[in-house]
Amino acid sequence: MAQAVPGGLKVSNDCIADLAGYAALECYGVTGMAATDEQEGVVRLLPTYRLRRGVGVSTREGTVVIDLHVIVEQGVNMASVSANLTSAVKFLLRQIAELDDVDVRIHVEGMRTSR
Repeated sequence: MAQAVPGGLKVSNDCIADLAGYAALECYGVTGMAATDEQEGVVRLLPTYRLRRGVGVSTREGTVVIDLHVIVEQGVNMASVSANLTSAVKFLLRQIAELDDVDVRIHVEGMRTSR
């Protein structure tokens, strides 16, 4: 049995963004993370090693707020994908980073056909 160790745990926003991005990629219907070029208004699919750019992490009144910018597969039920994505991110952050008060916001930036 593992014993509890007294003390606190601090997790950086970058670490939280990485965990949320990897949890998102494991969800059915999510093709990848997206980054929006504000000047050109173009959405790009990010490569796996740049997931952090598609995730925003902030705090509001003691709550960690995660903004996920995703591209989903065309034809999936977006409500189901969003619910699954929210659940997966909250579960992973609770298990690894010990964060219980997390608000996950999903931003579907585009759709992509499966190959």
